Amino acid sequence: MGIFGKMFEKKNCAICGDEIGLLGNRKLEDGNLCKKCAAKLSPFFSDRRRSTVEQIREQLDYREANKQAVADFKVTRTLGNDTKVLLDEDSHKFCVTSAGGHWRDANPDILDFSQVTGCNVDVREYRTEIYREGPDGTQVSYDPPRYNVSNEIYVTINVNAPYFDEIEFRVNDGLIEGQGTAEFRASKEQADEIREALTAVREETRSQSEAANAPKTAVTCPHCGATTIPTANGCCEYCGGAIG
Repeated sequence: MGIFGKMFEKKNCAICGDEIGLLGNRKLEDGNLCKKCAAKLSPFFSDRRRSTVEQIREQLDYREANKQAVADFKVTRTLGNDTKVLLDEDSHKFCVTSAGGHWRDANPDILDFSQVTGCNVDVREYRTEIYREGPDGTQVSYDPPRYNVSNEIYVTINVNAPYFDEIEFRVNDGLIEGQGTAEFRASKEQADEIREALTAVREETRSQSEAANAPKTAVTCPHCGATTIPTANGCCEYCGGAIG
């Protein structure tokens, strides 16, 4: 069968079993995936072509379980503009979404603060040369060359997650002309706020984890005189009195 024969060959999705349309196939390492099932994968997942059918099934199970985490998520702080970083500071969790007011319907990946391994802000500069018209009507470079300079500002969140290791998104709406504008300053401040917030909550969570796992030292309770190892609330395990 030639190339065109294979193109029109009937294919079925290895996940749901539905027949895949002519332009709807998403190749896997050992099978085929329809657009409907592919849309259920994490938006930050980029290794689909090298994934097996079994690996895709495992991820879809994870994404299904994530729906409950989305339902339990309580937004306490919102950062960003079109793409938002939502924080649930009480549960030490966050998510990144561009779905606006219907973000829960998009099933964004819910991550723990402790999964953040880094956060960077990247200003990307684009230079387009400006030409003048020469005597014969052709474009001629200025001497020295002149350029229009525009910028985009990106945030990259590095994470320790099963199916992706980074979340990258643009902060500004479109290209920003120059770095001295109010739009550039506002976008840069927004990006820095996201980086600082995620860095702070990551450090706080890890400090709490280290403190919880640190060896406990026995002390004498000032209330009942018992030798006790303080509870997580810093109280005597016998009389309940506050220690220190």
